[in-house]
Amino acid sequence: MAVNLPAGLDPFLSGAGWSGAAIEPLPGDASFRRYFRIRKGERSAMLMDAPPPNEDPAPFIRAAKWLDANGMNAPAILAEDASAGLVLLEDFGDVRMRDYLDQWPGDEAEIYASAIDALVALHRLPPGPFLGYTMGEYMREVRLLTEWYCPAHGLDVDHAGYTAAWEKVLAPIVIRQRPGVTVLRDYHAENVMLLGGLDKQGLLDFQDALIGHPAYDLVSLLQDARRDVSAGLQEDMIDRYVAAARAGPDFAADYFRLGAQRNAKIVGIFVRLWRRDGKRRYLDLIPRVWAYLERDLAQPALEPVARWFDANIPAELRGAGGGTFPE
Repeated sequence: MAVNLPAGLDPFLSGAGWSGAAIEPLPGDASFRRYFRIRKGERSAMLMDAPPPNEDPAPFIRAAKWLDANGMNAPAILAEDASAGLVLLEDFGDVRMRDYLDQWPGDEAEIYASAIDALVALHRLPPGPFLGYTMGEYMREVRLLTEWYCPAHGLDVDHAGYTAAWEKVLAPIVIRQRPGVTVLRDYHAENVMLLGGLDKQGLLDFQDALIGHPAYDLVSLLQDARRDVSAGLQEDMIDRYVAAARAGPDFAADYFRLGAQRNAKIVGIFVRLWRRDGKRRYLDLIPRVWAYLERDLAQPALEPVARWFDANIPAELRGAGGGTFPE
């Protein structure tokens, strides 16, 4: 099947010293971005096609350069044309954390421990050149559930009560996240590459980085929408982070606050990907996200939000039934 290559690709590759290279399309993600592997002789690189106006590669480029300059393993930028949406990147290979663990599940604790250690290293750095994770942004994200999930089930819910419950639960987060750490926002097993060993993580998909709470990326890793993470492993890895980062006594409660916040957002996003973008496959991931969300809601810190869910979302539309919708 013919591949629709990005406009302006030939002069871009020629200017970067890659004219005549073989171009291999790679699977995409939930965005409008596309990826290609570029090969020329013994060399290989990755091409990101992030075409405007739907995409803007400038935030990715800025974050990658900052991470690289500060000793984190982001792919080096080999060439860039942000106005055309084209970025040529260092090739991190094919060994994703997710794929490796599918084949070698016995290494799970070791792999996750290394991913936690990478977060500890990131959080020891001064915050990067990114905007802050504000209450407004947290609230915009949690409203994705009431804007997309609830209407898809025909639910008439208490919107004002939802906002009030979340504002009460998240208020301590906004205070305690100061001065904040760099939050990658999508740090999970499909966005971590293993680079020549089990203890060296290559980072991907960090273009939405903000300055926020250190528990956020921990949640992203340990409550992974695309991979089951047991409650026992989750607890062990939280303990590892707390010991290494010397996190305060409120860290565990804040972890579950942000777990509920992120999972409510993801449920909404996955329904939006189905209803707006026609990507129905994301519905299959929703029951796992609901399972994480139910664990979070059972924590005392989430009591106001849990009460709202009990009053507004029927039990049969939560958990295993959360990904089934009327046609």
